[in-house]
Amino acid sequence: MAEVLASGHASLALGVPRAEPGSLHALSATGGVTVGAAEERVVVFGRNRPEVDVCVGEHDVRVSRRQGELSRHDGRWCVRNTGRAPLRLPESRLLGPDDEPAVLAGGYTPLFVRGAGGREHLLEVFVGGGPATGPARRRSLTASERLVLVACGCRYLLHEANPRPVPKREAAALLAELRPHEPWPVARVDFVLATVRFRLTAEGVLAEDTGDDGLLRELVRSATLVPPDLALLTP
Repeated sequence: MAEVLASGHASLALGVPRAEPGSLHALSATGGVTVGAAEERVVVFGRNRPEVDVCVGEHDVRVSRRQGELSRHDGRWCVRNTGRAPLRLPESRLLGPDDEPAVLAGGYTPLFVRGAGGREHLLEVFVGGGPATGPARRRSLTASERLVLVACGCRYLLHEANPRPVPKREAAALLAELRPHEPWPVARVDFVLATVRFRLTAEGVLAEDTGDDGLLRELVRSATLVPPDLALLTP
């Protein structure tokens, strides 16, 4: 029997303690489900809340009412696109409605549904049998630091192929749109990156010559920054 995951549940990127081998955990911004490894189980996701197990992009008409399915066959969980909008897997792999289902590896996988205006709606999936728990230690960030780092590191959180830091000038412009009541000079963005990098270097987490790319990769690797943080960039 499926177990409901409430809205606001911790990101699956932090791991799922005591996840049974073969179990499936699926989570969006509005909640999700956990199901066991029973064969032929199908978990439906899409924007029409009454018709699906996990609601994704509820108010985005570009997302289909029944956008996709997570199903288990021959001991493996797969994702299939049954809607109009493309699904994006890590490394920028696109899954269209005419494509064969994609096999999900054990552990954590973020899926993104392309919506209106270029927005991407996140569906987190965790398959039991991969790493069972989250990282031993997440790094502490203030709310302001997290916002700046997400703006600079959004390409990493989107799991794009070969991501690079967003240029500081672009990040500052985005932050000015999101928080127009605050000053966002490029120097402020640079100061936050330098402050966090200095702190992690002092803790022995980063080498002294680590640049912005290395900093952002470490914050994503340690799940200090997780894909649901991308919601901070939504007006």
